[in-house]
Amino acid sequence: MLIGLCGGICAGKASIASYLIEEHQFTRLHLDRTAAIPAVEKSASNVPVPSRQRDSTDAQFTFSDVDSLLEYVTLRWQERWVTTDILDEHVVDVLLRRPFFLLVSVDAPVTVRWQRFQNRCIENKLTPPSLESFVLRNDAHLFAPGTGLGALLHRAQLKLLNSAPSVPSLYSALRSLDLTDEARLRPSWDQYFMQLADLAAHRSNCMKRRVGCVVVREKRVISTGYNGTPRGMTNCNEGGCPRCNSASRAGTGLSTCLCLHAEENALLEAGRDRIGDTSILYCNTCPCLTCSVKITQVGISEVVYNQGYLVDDKTAAILAANGVRLRQFTPPTEGLVDLSMSSAPVEPVSACESGEEPDRLEDIREILNSQDFV
Repeated sequence: MLIGLCGGICAGKASIASYLIEEHQFTRLHLDRTAAIPAVEKSASNVPVPSRQRDSTDAQFTFSDVDSLLEYVTLRWQERWVTTDILDEHVVDVLLRRPFFLLVSVDAPVTVRWQRFQNRCIENKLTPPSLESFVLRNDAHLFAPGTGLGALLHRAQLKLLNSAPSVPSLYSALRSLDLTDEARLRPSWDQYFMQLADLAAHRSNCMKRRVGCVVVREKRVISTGYNGTPRGMTNCNEGGCPRCNSASRAGTGLSTCLCLHAEENALLEAGRDRIGDTSILYCNTCPCLTCSVKITQVGISEVVYNQGYLVDDKTAAILAANGVRLRQFTPPTEGLVDLSMSSAPVEPVSACESGEEPDRLEDIREILNSQDFV
């Protein structure tokens, strides 16, 4: 695994690299800098402000260009490497050729980074720039046409917002994030099929909720489905379902809803003969009571869902009574992650696929943890 960290001055790249080195046995790689030092890395008197002093072992892991770095790591791809020398798009383009490379961007509020840079200047007995000067230099560094570093931040698979007040709090947040999860490089089967379910959900035309579903047998997709009005009817988001378009309260007027659920569409598309008794149904939300009855009828062996809602306990009971395993899968966190946020789990929202609330609600985890649950 090779992790590349990109971001503005004092965003926290070096601290995250140190975390990977200290706690996960990564080795840091360096690229010789050929471009001029940007003004944002200089003091008020335009003297470059040094960051970490390289030790004697760094020379072994310093490369003149990104191609030689990539060649070195390719021969040792099963080891763990990290670099903060992601300075332009050419470097990113070269490194992204390999399936073991993960690009991570690191950012922080400009005032936070200015304060960190002030401290660095003082440590080196240099006069720090004013906030106004730092902001102007930072803008030029990130957003200059053609050379700005900002474009790299948007290409990152994982984007970290590092406003942590101290290194220990940053390390704690990184532990919760599990940055070294190999599934970030190559998705597991669960992650892969759940991503397909999420993709199917983007085709949904239901005005209540986007839901996607995939039916899989022996790791091969049999069918997909998303919720919305039946074939040949006006789409729900175009007024095809009066109930979904009338802002009906949860649990009311269900008999007048014309939308098919994602699970229903996927099961209808596959047909019972194609499903067999070893098929798995992936859905980005836990199935409702009505869908669970149909799932058991066609012979699905397992239901995997992502969003951990509170559901009617009868749903889990129906699946359990028919030997259908129900479990939740949550993929690794992607996109923008605020490292200052608490890692405490968010309470699940009570809702089912079309926005209805069942009469009786119970935490699904109580059912899944039961010794009687299959």
